[in-house]
This record gives sequence, structure tokens and C-alpha cells, in this order.
Amino acid sequence: MSLMTKLGLRTLLTSCLIAASGVAQAQLNVLVTGVGSTQFPIATANFAGQQNSPQNISQIVRDDLQRSGKFANVDAGSAPVSETDSVDLSGWKTKGADAFVAGSVTRLANGQYQVNFRLYDTVKQQSLGGLSLTSPDSGLRMTAHKISDYIYQKLLGTRGAFATRLSYVIKNGSRYQLQISDSDGQDVHVALSSPEPIISPAWSPDGTKVAYVSFERRKPIVYVHDLPTGRRVVISDQKGNNSAPAWSPDGRTLAVALSRTGNTQIFAVNADGSGLRRLTQSSTIDTEPCFSPDGQSIYFTSDRGGQPQIYRMSVHGESSGPAQRVTFTGNYNTSPRVSPDGKDLAYISRVGGAFKLYDQDLQSGVATALTDTTHDESPSFAANGQYLLYATQVNGRGVLAAVSTDGRTRQILSVPGGSVREPSWGPFMQ
Repeated sequence: MSLMTKLGLRTLLTSCLIAASGVAQAQLNVLVTGVGSTQFPIATANFAGQQNSPQNISQIVRDDLQRSGKFANVDAGSAPVSETDSVDLSGWKTKGADAFVAGSVTRLANGQYQVNFRLYDTVKQQSLGGLSLTSPDSGLRMTAHKISDYIYQKLLGTRGAFATRLSYVIKNGSRYQLQISDSDGQDVHVALSSPEPIISPAWSPDGTKVAYVSFERRKPIVYVHDLPTGRRVVISDQKGNNSAPAWSPDGRTLAVALSRTGNTQIFAVNADGSGLRRLTQSSTIDTEPCFSPDGQSIYFTSDRGGQPQIYRMSVHGESSGPAQRVTFTGNYNTSPRVSPDGKDLAYISRVGGAFKLYDQDLQSGVATALTDTTHDESPSFAANGQYLLYATQVNGRGVLAAVSTDGRTRQILSVPGGSVREPSWGPFMQ
């Protein structure tokens, strides 16, 4: 397989790998296949009044915490417990719960719902605070995810990423769909449906837009899609291939891979499609750009050394100095993604004919394989840097998968009867 076939637009590869799902807006099923070495025991009671709302808030919270692999749900029984009720914290500690969650759901006169909850530390016998959140019925799932984020941060010291979204591509019949879902694969919305392939979705830093490559005009064109309005702007429709959009941290610029000058090179373009400028200056193939979180560097894949490896250059391009090679473990490394804190690099490495997800400490250079699958592609960090989303194959069928950066917790996200590709994990919501 040539480098252009593997690293360029992947037109034929994408067309072959995305199989028909046959289910419009199918929810992603989530299967947790591993857990952390230690788990925090927590009991989440049924919220008072939630039976009168369209969502089971407490169950969504329990599912979020279990899915993370970092919590063990202790049976809280069926009786509802409000955040204003007196709670026997010693009793819950005796039952094995180090934390307890209680709450309520109230329908307001304007039709919206008010959700209150409180988190307790049963070991220290004290409240850890809570929130009061108001939302329409359509926002109740996201409200539950925000509660899960609060719990995650209070008990583990790291911000949760449950209240974020995923984008991915499935094929429904003869049409490709770019779908947006919650982080648990639920509440699916179709952003774009097309008879031609859609690849390489990338979230804007504020989570309101997705850039992607669409073949709807029978050639690859880069679009920016405003999710709230559905409005789209063509960002790059140059001669040849237009591919691999990546956002700068400030949302003002995108890096793209274009073949307008011959071999594919990295260019920068303003978020409105103006100001196109070339960044790499090689005679080989440079593709798959990715900004560092501080916006000062761009990582990319290049075969300038004979085999594809990952390089880093200044955001101003190679006119400011030559790019430096970053990966040295293995002889075929692609698809760079930098963690939100800038300390780790995720990429795909070919090992003995298999494509596997790796995580590299950028300071030490130590690289670690995170998966036991063999067809990994398209890695994407969660907004909190604790997990990586990627596409792979299980039993010959395309699925999405997530793995914690320590490799201990794994999830499989699949569409019943079909395959799914091109994942991207969205940022923290504003």
C-alpha cells in the first residue's frame, strides 16, 4: 500500500471499510471490556421526582461512572433520595460506598426541568457540594453528564469528560452520515447525509463547528459545518486533494493537507477560507497536521525519511526552521494527536503488519502500545486527556473504541449490524 493511499484522503479505503448500517440514526452500543486496577465505590440513589421526567438521571450517572472504569457502583436500592433528605452516611459507608449521591428532578411551570443533587463523602462524613441545573427535556441527558463530571472531578481530582460529544461517520444504505452523539453514544443527530464519502471530521475548540472532507461534488473538499445552524462554508477547494483539516487552539485557523503543488503538503487557511499559505516545503508527502495545545507547533506525518514518521514544526512553517522528527519507535508511524496538556502524543504504528494505537511521552520519548487490536486508526483524545477514542475492527466489523491512557480501561462502541469510522472526540462545552 502506498503512502498516499494510506495517509492521504483514504478515499478507497474509507469507501471499503464503512459498511452499511441499515439503521438511521442508530445509537452506539457501549461495551466496557476492562476496568482500572482500583475503583472508587459509590452509591447513586434514584433521584426524587425523576419518574415524572423523560430521562432517568440517576441511571445515566451510574452508567457514566461505570463506563469510566474508575468507579464501582454500590447498589443504592430503589427508594428515591432527595438532596434535602437526611442521609445516614455511616450506614452507606458500612454498605461499602465511599461516596453517596442524592438528588431531585422538578418540572417547572415553564416546562423546563430543575435538577438538584448533592455529593457526600461517607468516609469523612461530609458534603462535597452539588449543583442546581435547569434544562429543557431535550437537555436532560447532558444535565446528567454534567453531574457525572462534577462527581468525577470532586472524587478523582480531574475534570470529567462525560458532557462532551462525539462525531463519526456511518453509512446508511447508499448514504453516508456524519453523526453527532453524546460521549456515551446516545442522543444521536445527523449533521450531514450524502451519497458520497465523508471523512476526517474535526471539532472546533468551542464545540460548535466540525470541519470535514466531503466528496459530494465528486472531489474532496474541506468544509466547516456550524452545528447549531447547519450552515456550511467551503474552506478549501483547491486543485487536487483537499484533506485532513485540523483546528488551531484559538479557532481562527485550520491546517489542511493539499496536493495543489504536486505532492501533498501542509497549508494553513483562515477559518473563513481566506489567507491560504504553505507551511511545509518538502518534495515528499506531508499530511495529517495537528496543532499543539499552545498553538506554537504543528505535528504532521511525512515520508521525507523514507518511511512515514511524525514530525514537528513551528506554527509558522518550515520557513522558520526545518521540522524535527518526533517518533523513533517503529518504522511506520502515522496520525498524530497531541494530548490536551501537551505532554503526550497518540499515533498509529504499524507493527508486524498490524496497525496499533500508541501513546508517547513527549518528554522522555517512551512509547507504549495501548490496544490489542490490529486495525486501529483515527485516534482522538478526550477533552480531559484521560481517554483516547479510535476506530478499529472487531470480528471483521468496524467499531469505535475508547481506551484510558494507562491502557487499563477499554470500551467498544458499535452500531448494531453495521460499521462505523472516522471518530473525533469533541472539546469541553462552553
